[in-house]
Amino acid sequence: MFRHFDEATAADWKPIDEKFVAFQMGIAGQMIAHLQLLATHDLGYPVDRYVHSLQTATRALRDGADDEMVVCALLHDIGDTLAPVNHGPMAAAMLAPYISPLNAWMIEHHEEFQGFFYAEYFGGDKHARDTYRDHPAFARTARFTDEWDQKAFDRDYDTLPIETFLPAMERVFAREPWGDHTKSNEG
Repeated sequence: MFRHFDEATAADWKPIDEKFVAFQMGIAGQMIAHLQLLATHDLGYPVDRYVHSLQTATRALRDGADDEMVVCALLHDIGDTLAPVNHGPMAAAMLAPYISPLNAWMIEHHEEFQGFFYAEYFGGDKHARDTYRDHPAFARTARFTDEWDQKAFDRDYDTLPIETFLPAMERVFAREPWGDHTKSNEG
C-alpha cells in the first residue's frame, strides 16, 4: 500500500475506485441522513427546517415539478447545519454534479431571492434579487422561492413523508456526475 500518491500504482487505485463507486451508490441515503439533522435545530420558525424541506418538496411535487426540481426543493437547505450564513452555495455545490447548471444556480441564489419576503426586517434590500433579472435562471428561482420555499412553514400543511421522495432521489443521484457542470447542459 502506498504512503503517498506518487508511489501508487494502478493496482493500488483499483480497490479504492471500487469502494468509491459503492460509496457513491449510497449518496441518496447519506443526503437523507444529513437532511434529517435539520430537525434538530430550533431557529424559531413555525416548523423545523426538516419539515420545511419536506413541505417545499411536497409543494413542488404537487405542482408537477420533475424529479430534479423536487430533489432540489427537498435538499435546498441541506447546507444549513454546516453553513447557515451561506447555506445556498453549499447546497448548490453538493448537488451540482447531479443537477442542471440552472438548477444549481437557483439553489445557490435562493437565499437572495427569498429575501424579497424578509430582508427589509434585517436592514437588507428586499429587491436585491432584481440584480439577476437578466439571468436565465431568474424566473425558475423566483418561482421556486415564491411558490414553494417561502410558503413551506405551515404547521397545518399536509406534508408528504420522506419516503415519497426516495424514488426521485435515487433517480437523480444514480446519474453519472456531470463533472464540470458549467460546461454541461444548460437546462
